[in-house]
Amino acid sequence: MVVKPILWREQVIWIDGRWWDTAALAEGVEIAAASEQVQAVLDFSRAWLRGEERFEVHTSGSTGLPKPIQLTRSQMEASARATCAVLGLTAGMTALVCLPVRYIAGRMLLVRGFVWGLKLVVVEPASDPLAELPGDAAIDLASFVPLQMQTLLDRLLPADSPVGFPDATVQAVRYRHFLDSMHAILVGGGPVSPTLATQIRQIKTPVYHTYGMTETATHVALRRLNGLEATSAFVPLPGVDIGVDGRSCLHLRGPMTDGATIQTNDQVELQPDGSFVWIGRWDNVLNSGGVKVHVESVEATIEALAAAQPELGLARRRFFVAGQPDERLGQEIVLVVEGGALDDEGQRYLRRALNQALPRHHAPRRFVFTPCFVATPTGKIDRKATLAAACMPLL
Repeated sequence: MVVKPILWREQVIWIDGRWWDTAALAEGVEIAAASEQVQAVLDFSRAWLRGEERFEVHTSGSTGLPKPIQLTRSQMEASARATCAVLGLTAGMTALVCLPVRYIAGRMLLVRGFVWGLKLVVVEPASDPLAELPGDAAIDLASFVPLQMQTLLDRLLPADSPVGFPDATVQAVRYRHFLDSMHAILVGGGPVSPTLATQIRQIKTPVYHTYGMTETATHVALRRLNGLEATSAFVPLPGVDIGVDGRSCLHLRGPMTDGATIQTNDQVELQPDGSFVWIGRWDNVLNSGGVKVHVESVEATIEALAAAQPELGLARRRFFVAGQPDERLGQEIVLVVEGGALDDEGQRYLRRALNQALPRHHAPRRFVFTPCFVATPTGKIDRKATLAAACMPLL
């Protein structure tokens, strides 16, 4: 059976340096020497525009082995409509596709474009996703992982550029224009650190932290990070019902789950207005000396301390907390830091600061320095692989 392509009039996609209309994509246009990103865009666009009803997408593997997930067209359409409506997007606006399209976050940017009539600009996934764009490009919607958002904010005021350096000034002005002239910015795929959250507050464009997963066709809740509406709580998208189990772990259902209830391992605090505050993953709770230690809470405290006291040697360095076997405590709290090791005096100074800032049994007892963290294909820290490279088991 031939399915009639579902097209928006005059809808176009910028791929590989030129504009293509959706009719050409539906007919099966090929691009010579296409990159993995471009080929993924072509393959998915062709399938979507020809009316296919089911799609397979793999999880990123950040919380376990990557696995294939089957999503229906109606689930993805429901997710796209809910997001576009909440953000106030209108047909003809332009969305930037700078996340890997073979995963759900990047793929759903394409779906939003097809469903809502947005123009789409596709670039290669990179830490600086704006570098490829011409200076006069106009973007209304963008979705970044925290690393990309951090990179762009760092471009506004390069810390290591000489005063009056002309190229740095031009770049700062260009990136400021991009970030302040958008209609909305989404940040997802990982936690937003206190340092990043502080930097985001200088942006005029509304910025939202997303909560969701592959099984829910990307995010099902948003929280505002800047402006007068900034909050610590995630607000579910329209039609999404939420609750908690006996562990205080979130469960949810909505049109993007096809009405099925999805139980998560994310511990949350439900708010009276129907929103929720994310606490951390239930399976990221360590037991040290009989005390339950929430990894994300410890990491947030260390991040805030590192930002307030650059002399600790953690400023602008990636790190995470893990548990390691200990005969006396059961699990020893370890801080894993990317980059070169601090000298002995620096480590003693850091240990004193952490012991003062964190409760007993929560402060890391040992530091592990490793040259470079292993990342998942979507840019998240692969904790298990990083620890394995450092010859340490993940508990």
